[in-house]
Amino acid sequence: MVQNKHNEKYLDQAQMLSNKVKKKYKHLNKRYSKQNIEIFRLYDWDIPEIRAVVDWYAGHLVVAEYVRKSSDPAWLEIMARAVAQTLGVDMAKVHLKQRYSGYQDGNRYERVAHTDKKIVMSERDLKFYINLHDYVDTGLFSDHRNTRQMVREISQGKDFLNLYCYTGSFSCYAAKGGAKTTVSVDRSDTAIQWTKENMELNGISLKENTLIKAHTFDFLEKARKKGQMFDIAVVDPPSFSSSRDSRHHFDITKDHPALLKSVVELMHKDSGSTIFFSTNHQDFEFCMDQFVVGESSAYESKRSERSGLETGASEDGGSDTQRCFVKEIKEITPITIPEDYITPKKKIHRCWKIIV
Repeated sequence: MVQNKHNEKYLDQAQMLSNKVKKKYKHLNKRYSKQNIEIFRLYDWDIPEIRAVVDWYAGHLVVAEYVRKSSDPAWLEIMARAVAQTLGVDMAKVHLKQRYSGYQDGNRYERVAHTDKKIVMSERDLKFYINLHDYVDTGLFSDHRNTRQMVREISQGKDFLNLYCYTGSFSCYAAKGGAKTTVSVDRSDTAIQWTKENMELNGISLKENTLIKAHTFDFLEKARKKGQMFDIAVVDPPSFSSSRDSRHHFDITKDHPALLKSVVELMHKDSGSTIFFSTNHQDFEFCMDQFVVGESSAYESKRSERSGLETGASEDGGSDTQRCFVKEIKEITPITIPEDYITPKKKIHRCWKIIV
């Protein structure tokens, strides 16, 4: 009797999910096809009792459950079969995933399979390798397609830095936008190799587009010592990450000021350099008290060409080594989230534009 009640409940939920997905697909598919966007979101926990996310990948479906202790292993497949039938997708092209909250967020590259199968999909006039089998994340964070276009539009002739580069999509956009150089940094061999493949796929030469396997803070320190400078930077770290040595543990809540200060040091100061900083941490709050925003004539007279961090004692008795001077910090989240990722429940990410 209990099992029958569960089955009835699951079938009702599957019908509700299918109706939502069908309506969203009809609304988005024609428009995105004209823009050559093959990856977009169809559902993200819009109905409280249906803890699922559904993404369209050029005829494939990725259906994931936000897992909790009471999750039933049978539930996800019932939801996926219903959605696939509604959209006419063969189950061989349906990929089931489980998503977890909390500290697992940092396990961006943890494998769930070992097929090594990648297929090419388009976003506007660029192409990217997608792996629908081996990881929870497939190789392209489609919620940042607007942000990538923003980067492309200002990249002409600029030196571009991409930290936590993942598979290099921001770097590909910058290069296609005419960036003079790009530098892509990630601690993962998988990410660096994937970035290389995406650049080659888009006809981007590696001569002026450098790939660096390194922990971010190690790279930033070496770049500062070498005097490397950039005009644009994208900083999109995981909420949490860990390593075998505690020196490389990262928690965005407490570590983002130090991270951003180190990036500011590497930005050109005479041309309004831009940092795009983003996070998908749902409870994140930007720590503004360690930043001084706006021009200061006293500060400008002392500021070196190399660094946006001022040293010595400040007028209020505090140490200026703890303060970071920038021209502007503005949250731009609303214009960076595409239509298909807008939900009343949460923001898929938050994003700030920092002018140095």
